[in-house]
Amino acid sequence: MQYYLNGFRTGSPDIHPAQREHNPAELPAQVDVLIAGTGPAGAILTAQLAEFGDLHTLVIEKNEEPLLMGHADGVACRTVEMFNAFGLAHRLLREGYSVNETVFWGPDSGNRSQITRNGRVRDVAEGLSEYPHLIVNQARLQDFLFDKAAKSPSRTVPYYGVELLSVENTNEGDYPAIATVRRGGEQIQIRAKYVVGTDGARSNVRRSLGIKLDGDARNHAWGVMDILATTDFPDIRFKSAIQSADGGNILLIPREGGYMVRMYVDMGSLDPSDREARGRFTSDQLISTAQRIIHPYTLDVKEIAWWSVYEVGQRVAARFDDLAEDSALDVSPRIFIAGDACHTHSAKAGQGMNVSMQDSFNLGWKLAAVLQGRSHDSLLRTYSQERQGIAQELIDFDTRWSKTMSTAPKDPLNPEAGGLDPDQVQEQFQRGGQFTAGFGTRYTQSLLTSGGEYQHLATGFPVGERFHSSDVTRIADAQRVGLGHTAQADGRWRFYAFADRDGHGASSKFDTLLKYLASSPASPILRFTPAGADADAVFDLRAVHQGSHTDNTVDALPALLVPAKGKYGLRDYEKAFAAKLIDGGDEIYEARGIDRANGALVVVRPDQYVSMVLPLDATGELSEFFAQFMAEAPATA
Repeated sequence: MQYYLNGFRTGSPDIHPAQREHNPAELPAQVDVLIAGTGPAGAILTAQLAEFGDLHTLVIEKNEEPLLMGHADGVACRTVEMFNAFGLAHRLLREGYSVNETVFWGPDSGNRSQITRNGRVRDVAEGLSEYPHLIVNQARLQDFLFDKAAKSPSRTVPYYGVELLSVENTNEGDYPAIATVRRGGEQIQIRAKYVVGTDGARSNVRRSLGIKLDGDARNHAWGVMDILATTDFPDIRFKSAIQSADGGNILLIPREGGYMVRMYVDMGSLDPSDREARGRFTSDQLISTAQRIIHPYTLDVKEIAWWSVYEVGQRVAARFDDLAEDSALDVSPRIFIAGDACHTHSAKAGQGMNVSMQDSFNLGWKLAAVLQGRSHDSLLRTYSQERQGIAQELIDFDTRWSKTMSTAPKDPLNPEAGGLDPDQVQEQFQRGGQFTAGFGTRYTQSLLTSGGEYQHLATGFPVGERFHSSDVTRIADAQRVGLGHTAQADGRWRFYAFADRDGHGASSKFDTLLKYLASSPASPILRFTPAGADADAVFDLRAVHQGSHTDNTVDALPALLVPAKGKYGLRDYEKAFAAKLIDGGDEIYEARGIDRANGALVVVRPDQYVSMVLPLDATGELSEFFAQFMAEAPATA
């Protein structure tokens, strides 16, 4: 963690000097961004935009107080990686339950009225991430994000008890979006440059845009309950997929804290003509059904912290912004939806909260870049283009997994009845491992994602996928550091330059690249970084040298890798790394398939996804890529 750049300050470095103060008594008349809803998508967007003290972000929530008991619980590995960029991964790890293995139970072949364990797998495949799959109360996760926003330069704090009723894009003036909100019985109009609806499945923002959620209900009910119970079921602290012969199925998720567990209980099919059927279930019915499913084991429920019954369904919006399909190419969106406002699905895959947060992580840096004048507003069209396709892939996966969890096991004595063998359930779980870990996202070739022409130079950093961290040694102080962990949720692009075998000198492509970035008029760093700003204000360059940290010293590094920053011109010594690890282990070149002879330049988006892999000497392609959507920096600050 770096701080004191602009002078020594006492107290917590997590509390930044305020550039704006929150006034709880009065709603502002106009803002840069209005966020409606404080669920997971809204919380991530709030935390990200709050880091930009010059942007005025208003967050409203119709409920009178913050969420106390969350309904979502699964935190995918990818989400923990994202939280690391906010400096919050350690808080998730401290409070969360780490899911290490998943066990599978099915009917005992000798007595089908009883269940027996028939399989066990790692919950997250080896090498997929350095972080585990966690279970954390959604309310706590949101607390972490809003706490960070409250300590940010903008001091962003949600206004509770304020409901967005409608919004329209007038296409007039600097604040074209007009939102009508209600607070304490009074209706107020607020003008905004942009509005984002993270206001749930019954989104008023989506309704205002005339967008429907398309999809199907499965007419199948699942009960969910968080319970404190005594039991002799031996795997009560393992994630468990349980099939009974005729009593239904359970997905059991141990909760954080060591004692509570969540059970998703199969309550059977619903009559599609009976719209009130779901509301007639009781908590006692959930408990008795769960007790039948886990026979011969007992379950004595002492307390129910929360319970509900939901109907399985998968729905997705056709677009995630206010642009019609026939909108002119020079028109950019002003109103967006994210999270449950644009896609809903079952809870058993644990993806709703995680994908929702990835929606707004995708959108947040783009809004900041446009509002701060670093990118053309056409960049905002990529949000719906990228995330709608990802949501549809999630819906397709969730449909398959929900069907698996709702299907009865095969009966050897009645094979014509269909069903699934226990090993088929396990196979479906393992096949979906990329999705459940949060790594199902792969952006296809577009304005922000290149093709795979040079993928062979860094095979472990697939273009369009998230940048998978690997350890390196910092040259300045011999610290072992996760290279990807150096990235923050600060809206900056990342350049990871991996040196070729020639290393230094006239024949080194690596040295030539650094000289180009530092001095060429065509360099993206020089073209798009405002005059007077720190050299890494827009592009964060990190370089990895081959060999040991002892082969280099900071005084021999080019100025771009030890840039002078802040009001005192202090040197940043955390830009340059060596591949060799002082305490052993696979070097990043082997771990991520980097071509040692030729090196590589890996370009990573502010939301941690790989945009392109380039040869070190492909400077023209690098500059052309950014010229498509970034705005030339003014000549003076």
